Amino acid sequence: MREQTGEGGRAGRESSSIPCNLCGGTDVSTLSNRSRSGKPLRTVICRSCGLVWSDPRPHDARQFYEEEYRLSYKHTYQPKPKHVLRAGKVALSRFEKIKDLLASPKLVLDVGTGGGEFAYLLRSLGHQVQGVEPNKGYAEYSIREYGLTVQVGFVQDAAFLPESFDVVTIWHVLEHTEDPGAVLALLRSWLKPGGRLVVEVPNVEATCQAPKNTFHEAHLYNFNVVTLRRLAKKQGLREVRHVISRDGGNITMVFGREEAPIVNGAALDIPGNYEWIARIVRGHSAWRHHLTPMPYVRAWQRFCRSLEERRETAAVSSGKELLDDLYGRELRARFSIEAGNGVA
Repeated sequence: MREQTGEGGRAGRESSSIPCNLCGGTDVSTLSNRSRSGKPLRTVICRSCGLVWSDPRPHDARQFYEEEYRLSYKHTYQPKPKHVLRAGKVALSRFEKIKDLLASPKLVLDVGTGGGEFAYLLRSLGHQVQGVEPNKGYAEYSIREYGLTVQVGFVQDAAFLPESFDVVTIWHVLEHTEDPGAVLALLRSWLKPGGRLVVEVPNVEATCQAPKNTFHEAHLYNFNVVTLRRLAKKQGLREVRHVISRDGGNITMVFGREEAPIVNGAALDIPGNYEWIARIVRGHSAWRHHLTPMPYVRAWQRFCRSLEERRETAAVSSGKELLDDLYGRELRARFSIEAGNGVA
């Protein structure tokens, strides 16, 4: 039985086959029945806390991320020069977000190393970096091309001693995991006392993308600031700070491990969060989206990026050469600016 609500004619109370990873509830409402590819994908939201997930699972996660994800997402087994350049620029932007955590040499774990661009940047800056990456093609490329230390496999199977790292980063990986709460608990265990965990995920409240692109098979979970904070708190992590990207699309949150895990289930409910998220997602219509400048700005940015990538990768023989040039230029420019401002 379903209980109908007045929210845009959408179905109200339903049940899910997968309990909520945050509060354990199964009382949900369906937000969408299609993925961005147009294929069937049921996306539900917990009515108690507002966590959003795919129910049922759209694929076998291990097989998908080991072999199929990069082929499906980027149409390649190993990164092409344009992917390296793009990821290198993203790595620089990520470093800017947390450079205060990396002001002196640190022991860093990068979870979901991908092609290795961020880990290579940190190593170039003097940090000791280890990585974990389940996709064999990308992991093997990062090891061969940059000489990185990467465990090929899933973070749940990684072998690290407790309290091994000063900083652990997990950029756009948590949403892909089958049990994000367990992953956060594992990452917490690898943090040294006073260490920091950096998590970045897509923001389910985002309206910068076309409505049909909000949900897709690769993202098993979808968070807003409140659900990410509460899920981390459940595992004994305390938010230090967070930032939402200018377009609203991403949440970057920094955590410490000063708190004990939450054991009281009632403390995991988030009153009003379900209604808040559902109102945003269901109100994000195609016609409203096209009345904003966002789709046209993004199209222009993609066009300009394509031209820039062709120019910058035209004479490059390897990913390492490309990143050495990119990072060298950016870091020289940054240090020049700092020196001009009297920064030692």
